[in-house]
Parts: sequence; C-alpha cells; structure tokens
Amino acid sequence: MLREVTGIRYVTPLREGGSVPGVVEADDLGTYVVKFSGAAQGRKALVAEVIAGELGRRLGLRVPELVRFDFDPVIALGEPDEEIQDLLKASGGLNLGMDFLPGSLGFDPLVFTVDPVEASRVVWFDALIGNVDRSWRNPNMLVWHRDVWLIDHGASLIWHHNWPSAKAASAKPYDASDHALARFSPEPAAVAPQMAAQVTPELLAEVTALVPDEWLVDEPGFGSPDDVRAAYRELLAARAADIHTRITTGRSREQQPPPEWLRTWVEGKNAR
Repeated sequence: MLREVTGIRYVTPLREGGSVPGVVEADDLGTYVVKFSGAAQGRKALVAEVIAGELGRRLGLRVPELVRFDFDPVIALGEPDEEIQDLLKASGGLNLGMDFLPGSLGFDPLVFTVDPVEASRVVWFDALIGNVDRSWRNPNMLVWHRDVWLIDHGASLIWHHNWPSAKAASAKPYDASDHALARFSPEPAAVAPQMAAQVTPELLAEVTALVPDEWLVDEPGFGSPDDVRAAYRELLAARAADIHTRITTGRSREQQPPPEWLRTWVEGKNAR
C-alpha cells in the first residue's frame, strides 16, 4: 500500500494543469501536489497516475513519491475561487499526493540535455503506458538537482476509458515523433529487451495492488476491483512484449534554439 498522509494546510492551486491540482502541506511535514478525486478527469486519472508512476519507478525512472492523501475540504475554506472551492468540496477523503520538488524547473528540450540512453528508456516507458501527454509542447517533466523527473501520468493508459475496445486500442502504434525527448535521438528498440524483461507478472501484480479498491469499484463489465487489476496486468504485459515494434520516432519539429539569455542562465545555474 502507498504511504498515507493527511492534509493540514491548503497552500495554493496549480492552475497550469487541466485537473487543477493543489499544493497541500501534510501531517508528515511534507508538501505535496495533490490530484483531487473530484476533478473532471475522474478517478481513472488517479488510477493511471498510480499504475504508471509506480511502474516507472520500478523500471528505474525518477518519479516523485506518490502517497494516499486524506483531504478535508475544511482546511481550504480560505480559497477565494468558487470553482476551486467546488472541486475541493467534491474531493473530501482519499486523493493522490505527489511529492513536491522545491526549486525544480520545468523541463525544456531546447535548454536541457538528456542522455540518449535515458531518452530511449523514457520513450519506451511512455509507449508502454500509452502516454499521450509528454510532447515538447507539454513535457510533464521537471529538472531537480540536475536530474530529470517524470510527472503527470493521468492521461496515460488511455484505453481504460473504454474497456470493451481496450485490446484493440492498446494494439495501435505509438507516435513518439513529437515526444519531448525526440531531439535526443532515442532508440527505444535498443533498450526494449532490458526494459521488457523487468515487466514481470510479479511486478505488475505489485503495482496494480497499489491502486485503492475505491477507485476500481463499480467498473462496468467487471465483478470486482481485482478483476480490473487483472485487465490492466494483461494489457501491460502484452504491450511490454512488443510495443517497441510499434513506436514511431523522429526528431521533434521544434528546432529553434533557446534564446541566448536563457542558455546563459541555465549554464550558470548548472555550474554552481
């Protein structure tokens, strides 16, 4: 089970994200970016965050710690935005928290560089989970202590929004031509044997077991939360075996170099 914390102070909403997550302090003295169960994307976005994030971590990629986050809307009564208040009121109880990385910078492929092997691993992983939300327009990566961290996987596992067609949808090719790391010459087929070998039945069982039952109950076509978990395991195991043969890669069309002032600032920061 994921570690559980309780919110004690609502700090601020993050309006950049479509689900409007919030920064919240918790009773373990940590600060978290909380994805709320009452958001328009619904509980399946939280399921995708858990499965994709915890799978990525076990594959050796950097993902901020995820926690079960108990949230009482009373702590956010001072939030003036009525739309945000409605979201928080609809999210009492269990939500999902992601460790807040203080001082991190949003990844910009025109500014930061990534080793081709790491880029290959990330592209293969994104293909595995069907992540449609890691383009150069919206990388969903952070740079923290000079390392790249992967965030925001709620838009992955997109086939789980329509289980009757899930097998057909998951068999489609994965287009990585606009991937945020496309300019770093990723070769996902080269890392596929090593990555796929790690996606064992035991690993998939461990990851899917981390999804709370309450986010899987009453799924149409399934008799229990464990039946839903089994469906996730079956699709991910099948994709791990051959997804590298269905990845379209290519250098991103975004070719403009960063402005000189930004390049100089980043070089100075990295030299500290």
